[in-house]
Parts: sequence; C-alpha cells; structure tokens
Amino acid sequence: MKLRSLLLGTILLSAPTMAVAQLPELAPPPPLTGLYVGAGAGANWLQPQHLINPVTGNAANGNLVAQTGFVALGNIGYALPSGLRFELEGNYRSNKWNHASGLGFPGGAGGYEVKEAVMFNALYDFSALIPVPWFAPYAGVGVGYGWARESSLRFYNNVTGTPRFQLGGNEGAIAYQAIVGAAFNIPYVRGLAFTTEYRFFGMGSRSYDSLIFPTATAAPVSAKVKLGNNFNHAVLLGLRYNFGAPPPPPPPAPAPVPAQAPARSYLVFFDWDKATLTDRARQIIREAADNSTRVQYTRIEVNGYTDTSGTPQYNMGLSIRRANAVKAELIKDGVPENAITAQGFGDTHLLVPTGPGVREPQNRRVEIIIR
Repeated sequence: MKLRSLLLGTILLSAPTMAVAQLPELAPPPPLTGLYVGAGAGANWLQPQHLINPVTGNAANGNLVAQTGFVALGNIGYALPSGLRFELEGNYRSNKWNHASGLGFPGGAGGYEVKEAVMFNALYDFSALIPVPWFAPYAGVGVGYGWARESSLRFYNNVTGTPRFQLGGNEGAIAYQAIVGAAFNIPYVRGLAFTTEYRFFGMGSRSYDSLIFPTATAAPVSAKVKLGNNFNHAVLLGLRYNFGAPPPPPPPAPAPVPAQAPARSYLVFFDWDKATLTDRARQIIREAADNSTRVQYTRIEVNGYTDTSGTPQYNMGLSIRRANAVKAELIKDGVPENAITAQGFGDTHLLVPTGPGVREPQNRRVEIIIR
C-alpha cells in the first residue's frame, strides 16, 4: 500500500512538469494574408455626456454619468503583403445611466443608451516591419456612422422629483475610432489567433425630443435636448481567423547519406536572434579545426541556418552572419581562409520541421562539413 501511494504521489508531482515540457513555444502568429474575420467583446466606459440647456439653447454645465457597460463587435477584412489591411466592422455598445451632475440640484438619472455603428477601418501590422518574439502588435483608425438610442432616458431632482426630463429616440451621427491591439498565436489551429485591444470610439452631438415636467402639477412642455460628443473607451478580447494563412511546410526530403564519416560533420548552435559564439560553440569549432589537420580534405563548408521566427529576408542575413562568425573562428584556430566556403541558407533545410514563426533551438545552427 505504501509503495502504491508513493508511485501515485510521484506521478502527480511530475505531471505539471511533463505538461509544461509538452507546451509549444510561444511565437507570434504569421503575418495576415488575404481574407480574415474577427470578433471581440469586452467592457465599455462612456465619458460623461454633456447636456445642452433645453430652455435657452445655451451650453449647460450639466452631465449625464453612465455605469460601465458592454461592447461587442465583428469584422471582415483583407490584408496586403505590406502589413496594411482594411476591414468592415459592425459594433454594439450598451451603458446604463447612473446619475446627473452640475444641474444645480441633486441629480438622478435612469434608462439606457445603446449604440450601433458601421465602421471602415485601416490598420497596420507592425510585425511585418519588425519581428516581435511572441505577439504581433497592430494599430489603426476607423470612420463610419453610428446610431445612439436613448431608451427611457430620464434625469430629475432626486429629492423633490421635479424638474424632470424624459427623452428617447434613435439619432445618428458621424462616428470615428482609434485601435491599438496585439494578436497571439493559438497553437495547432492554422490561421487562428487570440486578440486583445483598446479602442477609443466617438460620435458627434445629437438632439432628442423630450418632455419637461417643471413641477409635480404643471403640464409637461415639449422641447429638444441636445447631448454633446459621445466619447467611449473599451477593452476587448477576441478571436481572429485568417483564411489565407500559409500551410505548414512539407517535411524535408530524406537527406542523402554523407560520403564522409560522421566525425567530419560538426554542428554549432546559437541563441535566438544571435550570431555570437558561446564558449561551447568555440570548443566545437576548435575540435573541427584540430581534426582538419589530421585528414586530407579538399574543402571545408560552413553553412548557416535559422529558425522560422523572423521574415525570410531577415533570416537570410542572420544565417550569413552566423556562418561568417564560425569561419572567422576557424581561421583563428589555424584553418587556411582559402579552404573555407561560408554561406547562409536562412530558414530553409530545417533540422526540425516546424511551421512559420516557431523559435526552434536546433534550427539555429551552423554546420561545418569537412570534405
């Protein structure tokens, strides 16, 4: 019984470590290509709504203050290879009115404001310009048209009950927004990404038909009440699916059997996005240089490679820098320069097959081949 309990405890303790070891390495989603769709939801904060004096028509100091509300949206877009993308969006916001301030009396308020808008957005994915290790940042702006529906909106003296203002209706205005966000890769589902965003959304002023009750016994008076600019701040979480996401690369063809003995091939590994040699790398290069003096060779090939976490152009340059760093160390260790051929292959000929945007340590290497 004790042995069984000990084995069970060992398995339970090792399970978290085993699970972490099997988790995929964090990597940014690949650049968007072509058609994509997205959706998100979150919290919406409505700034105080400025009131226009319904009697004189002059600006008043009063404001309507809302509670934290809800926002949801969906979009369809198209991404260009340059990182620029365009999308059509529909969004929905809802906030409950909480109280009124600056009216010269203790102000209460009730009812809801519901906003719907159709927007055209232009965004730019910064990862197309500068690779970021584990997420893809983006920013953009949008313009469109929105409708603000006041449902049973009322504000009043919450001590005496009057004066009391009641208004409602659905009024439209030009809408605009600014967007800052980031996308995170969802492993094992090609084209799917998790998004998190901050959005500023604004609409122009609107006028609503209203009834004013000056006192408890006086007849109501019809008037127009104007609400000022409608400013909103939202934080959203969402999902995005790219229909044009490139498929993972096919597995490489079987490598031909090398003509030389295995002892004449040496692998030197590098840290992510680095072309500097570690102490272990210098030790391997020294061993290759020493062995080259004991065999008869025709040439020494120094081939540089990278993983797939950067753009193809950046990876090609990085692989060449790695190959040149190893070549310089071989020369330092006594190998004639004219016997060495150094070249870079970027993120091709992967030692461990992966999809794009994966930081695989074994693919960050230089291979020294003595022929």
